[in-house]
Amino acid sequence: MFFAIFLVVAVIVGFYFYYTSKPKTVKTFSAEWETLLQEHVRFYRDLPEEKQPEFRERILQFLGETYIDGVGLEINDLDKLLIASSAVIPVFGFAEWHYFNLTGVLLYPDYFDEDMQFANSDKDRNIGGLVGSGRFEKKMILSRKALYAGFDNTSDKNNTGIHEFVHLIDKMDGATDGIPELLLGHQYVIPWVDLMHKTMEEINDDESDIRKYAGTKQAEFFAVVSEYFFERPDLLQAKHPEIYTMLESCFYPKR
Repeated sequence: MFFAIFLVVAVIVGFYFYYTSKPKTVKTFSAEWETLLQEHVRFYRDLPEEKQPEFRERILQFLGETYIDGVGLEINDLDKLLIASSAVIPVFGFAEWHYFNLTGVLLYPDYFDEDMQFANSDKDRNIGGLVGSGRFEKKMILSRKALYAGFDNTSDKNNTGIHEFVHLIDKMDGATDGIPELLLGHQYVIPWVDLMHKTMEEINDDESDIRKYAGTKQAEFFAVVSEYFFERPDLLQAKHPEIYTMLESCFYPKR
């Protein structure tokens, strides 16, 4: 009898978490959301007016496929829009794109440490985002503070949200290795690897304006230069034309 009751309770709890964790479908894009996008997402502001409806539709698509939960905070509209924009911007050059390796995003109020702790008393809180593995597989964890900073500062070449979604794109071919095989044509893989290693050496020799973190591993190089590409495209093209051209072919393939 006890086992039967336990089983019923477990099923009810399971259904509760299943349905409450499912993304809530958003069918319309409100005027308030349009205002928030115009105020906070420069990529959207810079789009030709005829392309902006497509961006809004892609936002709704992402929010319909992905749940967003707050850890120690209540999710607001700007949180949703900035996370969704981070997801849409790197793949806006593709007519159809679905993050099949992502089910949900967990938003923390502040930077966190390797143990996912974010209280002021916790040391080494320097992580702004990560793509989960193990028990966090198909999850992304982001810091609200880092997320907002990426969109508020449009001159620093950094954007944590875009960085983490580029990692997710990199991971979609089975390995987070800085070689986005789903985006790069086969003929470009070896030239990309050669260019990546050459530039990483320059970064580690203090001969580049690309953020030092890009010199730590291939996956971080791809994510960091992608931030640069979307945040300061004109500057990247001027200072690193080869990287710019390669990333342009990745993110904006000819349709």
